[in-house]
Amino acid sequence: MSAQSSSSESGLNQELGVLVGFDGSELAAQAVRYGAIEAERRKTVLTVVTAYELPTMIYPNMASIPSEPEDDKAKKAAEKTLTEAVELLRDYSGEKSFRTAPGNSAGVLVTLSADAEIVIVGARGRGGFMGRVLGSVSTALPAHAHCPTIVVPERSASAPADSGPVVVAVDGSDTGRVAMFTAAAEAATREAELELVVVLPAGEEWLYWYPDLELSSEVTSRRQKQLTEGLEREAATLSEQFPDLKVTTSVPVGDPTETLVEISSRAQLTVMGTRGRGPVRSALLGSVSRGVLNHAEGPVMVVPS
Repeated sequence: MSAQSSSSESGLNQELGVLVGFDGSELAAQAVRYGAIEAERRKTVLTVVTAYELPTMIYPNMASIPSEPEDDKAKKAAEKTLTEAVELLRDYSGEKSFRTAPGNSAGVLVTLSADAEIVIVGARGRGGFMGRVLGSVSTALPAHAHCPTIVVPERSASAPADSGPVVVAVDGSDTGRVAMFTAAAEAATREAELELVVVLPAGEEWLYWYPDLELSSEVTSRRQKQLTEGLEREAATLSEQFPDLKVTTSVPVGDPTETLVEISSRAQLTVMGTRGRGPVRSALLGSVSRGVLNHAEGPVMVVPS
């Protein structure tokens, strides 16, 4: 079944709408259910895709050639897996579409993301979705997708999808600013409060790199005040563009990853950019983004730069 063009309430005209990667795992099922809520909220099509690897077919002799081609067998297995998603959405009344696609799961979703408003995956899965710490797809996809990616962790399986604020991590980078405006649009769509957060690293972290640096509570307080003033200016800008949106700000002190993970437990959505200001850039995701995805207790949206 192929998707049809759909214009969403956001004004985008993306053929695939809300795109969900499905591999038959329980967390993928949770991602499908989450995707149904998102598609309904955005008034757009829900597209579920199962990817399958094309096997390398090398046969030493004619006798070893299977009666059924290996690629056909892989496709049939993917189609069988996809029927589980069809059953999950049996009572879903919105427009929906199901498809299989050959290739690496992350690569397939990255390619299809060019025609989607948003991509949703579970943090871990089975087969091609599985990684040692975080599923390989949910690690690779956010860094390369053409649209925002929402990663649904196992810990959020029982959490309501419409409670708490939308929280966005702001770090002063261009990527962080794009994430901020995306988060504002998300909060407006969800009729939720938007919280702008800048995490000020604790003094001990600075002293590890700069042992001669003089730090005091006064210095931290002064820096915290400067960051708060900057956030309030950003909040004022957002309020001009989203007049009905309630925007709050906070500048907690602590480890950025640990702080954002803690925040994710009370947010209905935590939004981040792919990379921040760090001098060492990961080939995939920035260290904070990776760390939050690894340990988040609620859905996390990663916005491409």
